Amino acid sequence: QDIEREVPQEQRAVVLAPKAKKPRIDCIDGCRFALVFPIIVGHFIKFGTENKVLLKLLTQENVFVGAFFIISGYVSGYVATNVGERDHDRKKLANPELFFWQKVMSYYPLHFLVSTLFSPMFVMVDRWMNNPWKTTVFHGLLNYSLSQAWFPSEAEIWNPPTWFLSALSFVNFTLPTMILPQVAALSKDGLRKLMLGLGALSIVQKVSYSQAWQFYCRGEYICRTSSPHLWNTTRFHPFWALVEVTMGIAAAREVMLDTPEENGSRWKVHPLLLYIAAHASVALRITKFNLNDALIRSTLFVPLYLKFLQAMHRDCLSSSPTLMTRFFGSSLMTRLGALAFPMFILHGPIGQLLYKKAVANRVFGRVMPMKFFPVYLGIVMLASHVVNEGFVKNKKVQRLSAWLSQFLADRTTGMLRDQGDKLPSMKQKALSFEGVVASKVGKKRRRTCALVTRAHRMSHTAYRAFATSGSAQGARSSRTLTPEHK
Repeated sequence: QDIEREVPQEQRAVVLAPKAKKPRIDCIDGCRFALVFPIIVGHFIKFGTENKVLLKLLTQENVFVGAFFIISGYVSGYVATNVGERDHDRKKLANPELFFWQKVMSYYPLHFLVSTLFSPMFVMVDRWMNNPWKTTVFHGLLNYSLSQAWFPSEAEIWNPPTWFLSALSFVNFTLPTMILPQVAALSKDGLRKLMLGLGALSIVQKVSYSQAWQFYCRGEYICRTSSPHLWNTTRFHPFWALVEVTMGIAAAREVMLDTPEENGSRWKVHPLLLYIAAHASVALRITKFNLNDALIRSTLFVPLYLKFLQAMHRDCLSSSPTLMTRFFGSSLMTRLGALAFPMFILHGPIGQLLYKKAVANRVFGRVMPMKFFPVYLGIVMLASHVVNEGFVKNKKVQRLSAWLSQFLADRTTGMLRDQGDKLPSMKQKALSFEGVVASKVGKKRRRTCALVTRAHRMSHTAYRAFATSGSAQGARSSRTLTPEHK
């Protein structure tokens, strides 16, 4: 009956059909390490080499971040929608507030831990820069609330890479009710047009930024933007993150709607070719077509990486996957992919400790030399492994995250959906004395509350009996109670 009310007549047959089982696509997880490593290198490579060609090639971390947003959307679309159906998984999205808080709690505990452990360093850097205490407090508020991506002048406070989590939190807020159900209902033609339209919108914004600054770039280590706030709005703003995540969802949905007839007649492109083409786009930096990072990301890298993910997804489902698909889906790459998130969170604070002059000179007496750079990468990987095994996979941490997700979802019910009269009113909550008391006390005190309630009822009953029969003195004087006395 619920299906008949919610689904149009022409889609009921599809919904009522048995659901296709979703196979795991571990190759997507293996791609995460191949993306996070160049990002980490790009942030600190100027402390590892003076070669200008390498600096031009390896300082394009802003290009690779786009692929992380795409993968986030691709995985969300694959997990929360149905294979072979133009519909979302109603069970997973039945409680959108819980869906949102579970997403947030999948990364917030580690962010909170690292921010707290390194907070003395972050605060001292603020003080050494002569920032007033109110600025330091504001930075802490932005960091712990994951809202720094909305402030172009403060997007890189404390642990700069966590702006990604700030933008991703807004994206997760929109997914369960505004994005996933609507995208899941589109046909393959609609999905292609959606990707084309969103890609065009992203390119227009990047062209707008380039027109305000410049289209070509010699490398961030040489050529810094003259409009940093405009640049931060271009690369950090949550809305543009939402655009790329939605493109990833649409790409996953297009593959999930494939039919056996289409798979048999489609001309297949080897995933390796698309992977090479996507990464070759960053090589434009060393040519005369050295476009800035924003243009390379939106015009070349993101579209090619989307095609690469789709090709590898289809290849993973085939009877004989290619060597590249098997490599990214191997146990080695899957384990390395699990380290991608801890590496992304930890490399910034560790890098500041070793290479930021204000910190390194006070702690070590100098900034680490260039030959130390491989050691820095090893420290990041080792620390990420320890954190992943000891904290991220810790059962107590996972149970606490699950409890917090449910706790916050219960207290934000109706935030992402209109429940109207389904929400209990204050009058209904306070309808009974016992219900109010029981909601205010713990389990150990409920028995006492029941005794108090029973005594209250007994005293009220005794009073009524006394008022009806009259007092002893009234009986001796042959006085009866009038209605007013009663």
